[in-house]
Amino acid sequence: MIEIKKEVGRVQLLLKGESIGKDLFFVLSGGREHIGAAAMGIYDKESCRASSSVISVPGHREDEIALRGARKVSAVTQSTTVFMVGIHVDAITIEEIQTIVKASEKMIDELIEIIR
Repeated sequence: MIEIKKEVGRVQLLLKGESIGKDLFFVLSGGREHIGAAAMGIYDKESCRASSSVISVPGHREDEIALRGARKVSAVTQSTTVFMVGIHVDAITIEEIQTIVKASEKMIDELIEIIR
């Protein structure tokens, strides 16, 4: 199991995951935990490219983080990856959102370095 923690303003983000056979499953959460979006990344060996699709709960904005996480991890690992995100901070500001998104991207990059 992999775990990465990062303090970001008023919230602690936790990225954790594990393998399920040859596939991978990750959850990025923070604040009041929930499922806001889930994405699946798939690697196509013929084209040597990864693609991803996302489903999000109406009113939630975690879809871009989930989509990028699934695609990036699948591209590196050449495996099917599910990436779920649920981050909730009461009365969040635009600046806090931007900070959390940047921190999430850094955590995904750190995850990729660990996997390599």
